Amino acid sequence: MWWTVGVVAAVVLLAIYLGWTAHRVERVHVRAQSAERALDAHLMRRAAAAAVVAEQAEIIELYAAARLALDADPDERESAENDLTRQLQAVPLAGPDPATRTLVASSRRVVLARQVHTDLVRDALTSRRRPLVRALRMARQYPRPQYFDIEEPSMPPAIPAPAPGAAPAERAAPLESV
Repeated sequence: MWWTVGVVAAVVLLAIYLGWTAHRVERVHVRAQSAERALDAHLMRRAAAAAVVAEQAEIIELYAAARLALDADPDERESAENDLTRQLQAVPLAGPDPATRTLVASSRRVVLARQVHTDLVRDALTSRRRPLVRALRMARQYPRPQYFDIEEPSMPPAIPAPAPGAAPAERAAPLESV
């Protein structure tokens, strides 16, 4: 009698553990897919902002790189984004105009989104390598997450927003440290 209760308890605990593991695998893959979509959106915003800044400043190379990044196929996306990153690093991003501030903000978001994406892909791949997950093929319904290999863009310094009532000369002046 007691051994039956023990076997039933062991089966219930094993079922709970397997359910928890399957849910964890699903959750980490869904988060990796969401991070990939967020990174893609931030890369598109950065490319669009770079195209606007390049058009205003008449920088042909930056504009061409931004257009290539916007129009790239998924297979060519990494190299197009690398070209855009190199072009952005060659251009000084400073100025009070809203387009430059938007470009700097979107570049900062790309850096953060890439870090989040890399972390979540690493977590998903780690969960796929677990022996129990591989043996029961718990991850077979999810596509294998891929790293997005682009050059590490430098985090541009934030450009402070001008005061609403400030004169144009006061807007461009950097803030003094106290």
